[in-house]
Amino acid sequence: MAKSESLYIRVDPAVKANAEEIYSKYGMTVSQAINVFLHQSINVGGLPFDLRPSIPNETTQAAMKEAEDMIDGCIPKETMSVDDFIKEMGS
Repeated sequence: MAKSESLYIRVDPAVKANAEEIYSKYGMTVSQAINVFLHQSINVGGLPFDLRPSIPNETTQAAMKEAEDMIDGCIPKETMSVDDFIKEMGS
């Protein structure tokens, strides 16, 4: 049997409980999930996920602003047929 090392960490009790609930759905303990995390970190040579915030590009930001303005009544909602919409998207 392989030797093992112990790793002791301090975690907020609510975070631990939430993590246990999530990992139990996969039949895993938090300890097993941490082992998966560590192995994947080794496989990719760093953190196994992206830490950069998800920032929409300028086009998406403009569309989101336009939708918010429509909801707020700042600009009238335009109605367009499906055919006209497809033509506009193609140009």
